[in-house]
Amino acid sequence: MTKTLKYLSMILAALLLFAGCSKDDSTNIPAAENGTAEAVTPDFAKTQEEMFSDRDFEIGYDEENAVRITFDGATVTATSDSVNISETTATITAEATYILTGDLTDGQLIVDAPENAKLQIVLDNVTMHSSSSAPIYIKQADKVFLTLAKGSQNTLSSGDSFTAIDDSNIDGTIFSKQDLTVNGEGALAVTSPAGHGIVCKDDLVFTSGSYTVTSASHGLDANDSVRIANASITIDAGKDGIHAENDEDTELGFVYFASGTMTVSAEGDGISASAYMQIDSGSFDIVSGGGSVNAEKSTSDSYGGFMGGGRPGMSSSSSSDTDSGESIKGLKAQNGLLISDGKFTINSADDSVHSNTDLTVNGGSFDISAGDDAFHADETLTITAGKISISESYEGLEALHVKVLGGEITLVASDDGINAAGGNDSSGFGGGRGDVFGRPGAMGGSSSSNGSIVISGGTLDITASGDGLDANGTLTISGGYVTVCGPNQGDTATLDYDTSGSITGGTFIGTGASGMAQSFSAAEQGVISVSVGNVTADTQITLTDKDGNVIVTHTPSLAYSVVIISSPAMESGEKYTLTVGNASEEIKAS
Repeated sequence: MTKTLKYLSMILAALLLFAGCSKDDSTNIPAAENGTAEAVTPDFAKTQEEMFSDRDFEIGYDEENAVRITFDGATVTATSDSVNISETTATITAEATYILTGDLTDGQLIVDAPENAKLQIVLDNVTMHSSSSAPIYIKQADKVFLTLAKGSQNTLSSGDSFTAIDDSNIDGTIFSKQDLTVNGEGALAVTSPAGHGIVCKDDLVFTSGSYTVTSASHGLDANDSVRIANASITIDAGKDGIHAENDEDTELGFVYFASGTMTVSAEGDGISASAYMQIDSGSFDIVSGGGSVNAEKSTSDSYGGFMGGGRPGMSSSSSSDTDSGESIKGLKAQNGLLISDGKFTINSADDSVHSNTDLTVNGGSFDISAGDDAFHADETLTITAGKISISESYEGLEALHVKVLGGEITLVASDDGINAAGGNDSSGFGGGRGDVFGRPGAMGGSSSSNGSIVISGGTLDITASGDGLDANGTLTISGGYVTVCGPNQGDTATLDYDTSGSITGGTFIGTGASGMAQSFSAAEQGVISVSVGNVTADTQITLTDKDGNVIVTHTPSLAYSVVIISSPAMESGEKYTLTVGNASEEIKAS
């Protein structure tokens, strides 16, 4: 083998100037390796029927019997004595349907009804402003349905500060201490230059309507949950776009999306849940922390300020949140994150999709630009389906355990393509290596982690400036179609594992540097691992069998000095012809 490799390198040195520079011209991916796997369902997963009541979706109302509240500058009138009026404050005291119209220049609507009351408030081309509190304050009721009249344009705004009117810490333009459902066929604009946009101390639900929220703090803020279906919501927030947090119950503080359209620009997290987050479908366009251009800035203290403005420098990047400022991730959940479908465009200064426990992707289309990890789980990251495009990341996929069971993934990483390492941003450099393509017995190293990378299906196209697949523990490939394009310099390797790296199925094509290279330690199919000298970028690789049938063809976009190939069409001990550019050599598979 040594003479063969040297001979191949000498031929390449003579012929590389004449090598072609075409891009990847198909890798003949078998259809079975480009499919999806059975979806994985976490224990916390809920159904839409569990998340919404039938009435949450009802947008009709009885105009004839409704109570009408009319605003005219500093004057408030009502058609029922269930509305108490004191100067520019109207207080609703009974269960009914209330239709609001007109322009209130500085005042407030308060709901203070019996605790079992379910009432509906209809906004019908209403403009409300409060200079010192929330224009709408829901103090007591069982549940309030806030409905936007068909075709109506409604505006709610608060002032530059909030002044206490009771023992509640009112800090949002809409402030509800009870369950709140917002729906309808109109539009609502909410502006809060001193606090949150919409605050709910219980469950906050959207089932239809169009919303624009501009806030100095969180756009939507809830204690128990935020649940969204069908609605179109645009948020520009000085902190998190959507924030659900419950300090007393770890099962509350969750976010659920059945559908809808979300456009979020947030100086903190795009969407954050202290419990779990579940996304069944929807369209999401999220920019957090100013985007990946701010990757070196790990906190969002003073970033931007309300409606723009600058801020001083920030600390170095980290995947973990710090006490010194806000988290700046795209999607973040503390206790699990499940994505079943949807369309996602995420540009984040930190991780784009993050879970402090497990993260499961069962489908969806993703366009990701991340300042840190594109997908990160402190424990297990599982991908069964979906189309994932990562144009920028520090590490593309990172978790203690990374499982790719299906899907179509293309990623670019400035460090490792896939990294199996525990905890927060634990990039792995542990474990010893021996000679080029040394087996574990020659490495003299031991595991620095119990992490694992398991690939059993799907397609992965990895371009990494660090290691291609870095397992601080074990690496197992049993299916799928994997291509790794690594750099031809530095302390990097196409494959990097601490204890074992096995391939029992699927196709693997890897290129990169030779200095720290490893090949598979165990295989149930043929493997070719060769050092080919210094080969320029865009030099095509082709492997054929003894009958001239093409097994793989691939054109790496980066220069390389090693080639690793394994395929179900290869058998150990059989000879194959490897062509690199215009140079060819017959090599026996191990």
